[in-house]
Amino acid sequence: MLSYPPDDLSNLIGDGVHNFVDGVIIAAAFLTSFHVGLITTLAIALHEIPQEIGDFAVLIHGGLKARKALWLNFLSSLTAVAGAIIGYLFLNTIEGITPYILAIAAGGFIYIATADLLPELHKECEKKKIYLQTAALLFGVLVIYFFLHIFSHGH
Repeated sequence: MLSYPPDDLSNLIGDGVHNFVDGVIIAAAFLTSFHVGLITTLAIALHEIPQEIGDFAVLIHGGLKARKALWLNFLSSLTAVAGAIIGYLFLNTIEGITPYILAIAAGGFIYIATADLLPELHKECEKKKIYLQTAALLFGVLVIYFFLHIFSHGH
């Protein structure tokens, strides 16, 4: 039987569930429109990169070898594909549910930004870091603005 430290196992399970939900959100976005699907996929991918690096670091810190940690992290990321397939099949059968799924997802991202990220900005005292964080935040807003205008379809 496979044996992993409890922190590694809970990290993998939590990441798998998180990725599954991301897949469902991506499916809901593509059911809305191709453009919304692309923007949502990009946003989730950009969100996942630092998160997966963090998960990898937790697995390494827990004692796993880099190769094994990378493999297990990859396997847990495949739950996003399962979530997308199951989400597409499920959401396609229930009339009118997709906007609610997207609203919940948007609320989750807004919550993370306001409850987790913004308070961290207020903790910083060094001016250079404050400017860098503010620039990164503004860059994120500009990226969203840019993609909304590139992919807008005249509504």
